[in-house]
Amino acid sequence: MINQGQDNAGLSYKVAAFYSFLEINGEILNAFLQKLREHANRKNVKGMVLIACEGINGTICGSSSSISDVINLIKSDLCIEDLEIKYSFCDKQAFRRFRARQKTEIVTMGISYINTNELTGNYIEPSDWNKYLDDPDVLVIDARNEYEVSVGTFEGALNPHTDKFSEFPDWVEKTLRPIVDEKKPREIAMFCTGGIRCEKATCYLRQEGFEGVTQLHGGILKYLEEVPISKSKWNGECFVFDRRVALNHNLVPGMHRLCNACGMPLSPEDLMKESYIRGVKCHYCVDRFSDDDRARFADRQKHLDNLIGNDSVNTLSLTP
Repeated sequence: MINQGQDNAGLSYKVAAFYSFLEINGEILNAFLQKLREHANRKNVKGMVLIACEGINGTICGSSSSISDVINLIKSDLCIEDLEIKYSFCDKQAFRRFRARQKTEIVTMGISYINTNELTGNYIEPSDWNKYLDDPDVLVIDARNEYEVSVGTFEGALNPHTDKFSEFPDWVEKTLRPIVDEKKPREIAMFCTGGIRCEKATCYLRQEGFEGVTQLHGGILKYLEEVPISKSKWNGECFVFDRRVALNHNLVPGMHRLCNACGMPLSPEDLMKESYIRGVKCHYCVDRFSDDDRARFADRQKHLDNLIGNDSVNTLSLTP
């Protein structure tokens, strides 16, 4: 289902963001990764896929038919019946190359063991999410990082102010637990970009004794896909980890750009600040790098401009 009013005419690239938590035999990983790389390259599909013994997580971009071919290969070779997938569209390739890597975790929390098959919180469908946002007895938590929240979020959501997901457990013990002890919410409702971080976050909370833990099924991307703008409670754009930087409510690239010096997302207002020099610095990193670094950034930007033109504003990406 595509959001009402969304026009995909002229958007020739399809993006698939997907994940699945399942047990994968470590002995097959190398062979599967090589087969996946070869297949993606033949189909001219680009993106990033992470695989571990706990499952698979990725975002890929290409033609609609090529995306289907790669997704079918993943589901068939890994015997995945339930692959959580969100689709969106763009007019340019969202990645520069295809990468597939083996990792310890498909989304890094840094906790040695979390049983995602048994402890995942209950799902809230996007059509019911607004009710939870309006309920004063529900504590809504944005499980993403600070720079993502700055691009857009749901009004009233609790921001953990983390720089990376591995900081989440420490925030839970130092900040969330006292809040829950004081407010005693009926439920804790969590959300993230596509749902994968909430799978682990809700498991961790339940593992640590929290009750009434729920999560937005499919994350922000699924909400934007299914909930009409007229009924939406989403504010801003949704940061994504590719060259599109952020998506608007129609799931097409929005107004944010990346600083090619530090990789932080910048709003149109940020681009107008005196501290901003394209490819060299922004207000996030104005005091972060040396003069030698700045000179190197400037040379790199000139090279990018000559190589690929103005599209170079979106050449860097962060990782969750």
